Amino acid sequence: MWWIIAVVMLLLDFYVYQALKTVTQNASEKTRLMIHISYWVISGVTLLLLMSFPYIQALQTSKIFRNYIFAIFLGLFFAKLIASLFFLTDDLRRGSVFMLGKVLPSTGAQFMGEGNTIPRSTFLSWLGLGIGASLFGTLVYGFSNKYNYQIKRIKLAYQNLPGAFKGMKLVHISDIHSGSFQNKAAVNHGVDMILKENADLILFTGDLVNDRATEMQEYMDVFGRLKAPMGVYSTLGNHDYGDYVAWPTQDEKKQNLEDLKKVHKDLGWRLLMNEHVVFNRGEEQIALLGIENWGAKGRFPKYGKMHEAYPGTETIPFKILMSHDPSHWDAEVKTKYNDIDLMLAGHTHGMQFGLENPYFKWSPVQWMYHQWAGLYEDGKQKLYVNRGYGFIGYPGRVGIMPEITVIEFV
Repeated sequence: MWWIIAVVMLLLDFYVYQALKTVTQNASEKTRLMIHISYWVISGVTLLLLMSFPYIQALQTSKIFRNYIFAIFLGLFFAKLIASLFFLTDDLRRGSVFMLGKVLPSTGAQFMGEGNTIPRSTFLSWLGLGIGASLFGTLVYGFSNKYNYQIKRIKLAYQNLPGAFKGMKLVHISDIHSGSFQNKAAVNHGVDMILKENADLILFTGDLVNDRATEMQEYMDVFGRLKAPMGVYSTLGNHDYGDYVAWPTQDEKKQNLEDLKKVHKDLGWRLLMNEHVVFNRGEEQIALLGIENWGAKGRFPKYGKMHEAYPGTETIPFKILMSHDPSHWDAEVKTKYNDIDLMLAGHTHGMQFGLENPYFKWSPVQWMYHQWAGLYEDGKQKLYVNRGYGFIGYPGRVGIMPEITVIEFV
C-alpha cells in the first residue's frame, strides 16, 4: 500500500512540476534553478520518509513525526491534488483545442503557439498553485488551534424530564486522544475550563488514547482533577481497544485493554461497559446508559451491546445514552430504542477541518456521517455529537475547534 501511495505522489509531483515550469518561465535562470531544486528536494524527502515509515520503528513511535511530519506530508498531498484539478482543466482545454485543430485547421491554428503547439495557461497554472499553496498554508496555521478549546452551550427541554432534574447541568467531552498531546499546560487549561462550569455530571464518550493505555501516564494528574457531584462517567471508543496496533501477541492486546480500564478507575471515572446507572432525586429517576464502541460505518467495530445495557431502564421516564460513534443513532438507537431521549457521541472530530458559523457548517466528514457535529433531532429523540477534545493524525484544527459541551436541561 505504501508503494502505491508513493507512486501516486511521484506522479502528482511530475504533474505539478509542469505547471511550476510554466509560471517560472520568465524568471532568471538562477531563480528557476533554485525553485526547481527546492521543489524536488522537498518532494524527495517527503517520499523518502513515507517509504521509510513501515520499516523504521523510531518514525512510528515519534510524536513529532506522527503529528507534524506526517501532517505536512498529507498537507502537501492534498495541496498538490487540489492544484492538479486546475492543471487537468487546462489540459482538457488544450486537448479540445488540439482536436479542434485536427478537424478545423484554420480555427485551431488561432489558439496555437509557436511550433504548432498549444501553450499551457499561465493563469490556470498560477491559480492551481495558489489555491494549493493556500490550502497547505491553512493546514499549517491550523497547528496553532489544537488546544483552542471552545465551550458550546445548549439548553434542552423535554416534557418527560422529571421535575427534580430540571436545571441539571452536564459537561460532555469526547476523543481526548492523550497520545497526541505535547503541551500539558494547554491541556490542563482545558480541564480548568470544564471545572469552572460546576457541572452536576461529567460524561466522556470514548477514545481516551490513540492506541496504548501507557499514553495516559503523563496526564493522569490532569484528567484526575475532573470531579462532579453526580460523578464522572465514561465509555470506550474505537481507538481504545488497540485495534490499530500490530501487537506481538493477543495476550498483550488484551492486557492493554485491561490496563486502560484501570486507567478509568484510577481517574475516578465510572466506565460503563454495556450497562446503566440510575440517578435518584427524591422519588424521581433518570437513567444513564453506556455501551462499548458500536459503529455502522466502514470497518469500525461493533463491541457495544445495547441488549445488555437497556434492560432495567424500561420504566425510567428519561434516558441518556453514551455511545462513541454517532452512526449508532440511525442504525440501532432510533429503530430499536425509541425511548432513548438523548444520545451523546463523538468520534468524527468534525474531521478537524471545515467551515462553521452560526448559520452554516461544512466539513468533508459529512460525506460519510450524516450526524457529525452539534445537535440533531428526530421526533422526541436528540443526538449531540461532540467535536472532540483532542486530535489525531493532523495536529491541528481548521474551522472546527476542540470542544467542551455544556448541556443544561430546562
